[in-house]
Amino acid sequence: MRKNIRLLIILSSICVIMNACSDKIPPSEETQEQADIFPDYTEVTIPRNIAPLNFQMRNPHTEAFAVFTVNGKSLQIKEEKGQFRVPIPDWKELVENAGGQTLRVKLYAKSEKWLAYPDFSLFIAPEPIDSYLAYRLIEPGYELWNQMGIYQRCLENFEQSPIMENKYSGRNCMNCHAFCSRNPDKILFHMRGKYAGTYLINGHQIEKLNTKTDQTISALVYPSWHPSGNYVAFSVNETNQAFHSNDKNRIEVFDNQSDIVIYDVGKHEIVSAPLLRSPKAFETFPTFSPDGRTLYFCSAEAKNMPQEYAEVKYSLCSVAFDPETRQFGARIDTLYNGKENGKSVSFPRVSPDGKFLLYTLSDYGNFSIWHKDADLYLLDIEKGTSEPLRAVNSADTESYHSWSGNSRWIVFSSRRMDGLYTRPFIAYIDKEGKASKPFPLPQEESDFYHKFMKSYNIPEFISGKVPSHIRELRSLAKEDKGIDVSYAK
Repeated sequence: MRKNIRLLIILSSICVIMNACSDKIPPSEETQEQADIFPDYTEVTIPRNIAPLNFQMRNPHTEAFAVFTVNGKSLQIKEEKGQFRVPIPDWKELVENAGGQTLRVKLYAKSEKWLAYPDFSLFIAPEPIDSYLAYRLIEPGYELWNQMGIYQRCLENFEQSPIMENKYSGRNCMNCHAFCSRNPDKILFHMRGKYAGTYLINGHQIEKLNTKTDQTISALVYPSWHPSGNYVAFSVNETNQAFHSNDKNRIEVFDNQSDIVIYDVGKHEIVSAPLLRSPKAFETFPTFSPDGRTLYFCSAEAKNMPQEYAEVKYSLCSVAFDPETRQFGARIDTLYNGKENGKSVSFPRVSPDGKFLLYTLSDYGNFSIWHKDADLYLLDIEKGTSEPLRAVNSADTESYHSWSGNSRWIVFSSRRMDGLYTRPFIAYIDKEGKASKPFPLPQEESDFYHKFMKSYNIPEFISGKVPSHIRELRSLAKEDKGIDVSYAK
């Protein structure tokens, strides 16, 4: 028996040695041909706490190696089943203390002979990224769906978990999730259709709100939390949808009318002002400044819809807000005039340090997620100047976006991979507002985006994991009539 065990140990040792020898990179000839990798992580800036950037090499070959080097440390990975997968502990050891350094990646591959490809760089930023990302997953359809949900993903690994799924609420629609300053304990979202209502989670308190009043044109729609957590700005919209039979933009979503209101979380009241409820304008997409004393929003001259949908040009506007009195300023400032510039603004978002405002610019309208001409622009608030984020934009749609808590990272939705599905891309923004080349949200499988048949909607950074409230939300949706919100005169 002992002899058999000893023989087994010897054979196992021989196998380990043989495998180690087979993992040695053979002598390779340098080539000037660039390595074609997917996803494209070449020359991107990454946070030091991001999950491994697994990828595949698309140059014809039969076997390959990748060598990662930074700060004198090297990590060698052999291609397995057509992809390079870096173990999380090895990746973490390599990059977590390498902020401000350059990680070099060298690829070796065998076709007719072994070739050594020119290496490429990953620049590791000094600043980390928020640890979680929230988003909705839905088929890229137009009016129909079966399964959808709001999910959260840990950016430091590949763990995804549901915040809420519609299989618990009658397969209804759920949308417009929003967090108060990226706080995972302060979140709201809407359910539409069956069990309709706005669901607001404030720590351990969960409320179902009935937000349509006689004084507002709809239930509450697009949200933005006040940094205090005491208020949420919303648009109220009468929205319609139409389809193009022959146009690069497949779908149009437009408002027949829209206003902006403020919801008082403690009093269950809505307040507004005539400046934000003009029948001569469409007002939408509100967002608060980090100090809570300015409300930014989009506004366009009201048109006859849908006949004049292509003539609707939204401007970027702002108005003062006093959180102590719930009063608005007497003047609206226009920061970007859509009509004069022949463009239309949507999705304004202010960086937490208050220096920049990121927004989407397209040819017309406000539902830019289906407009191929939609690009991201950055407004320097102090200087009052706007520039396109050329390093970030592509030939296809760039739309919804949000900021990290340290104002150094943005995440945005893009259809650049195939023109159909929106995927989340991440980019570094330095202190001067200069953007670096973006990269897609890393996935454990390098061909994930070729196989996953859902779109990512409304990517939002959060500072930690949202506790599970699915059981409470399910009960509240089915059993609670909800709290009726009132309009304060």
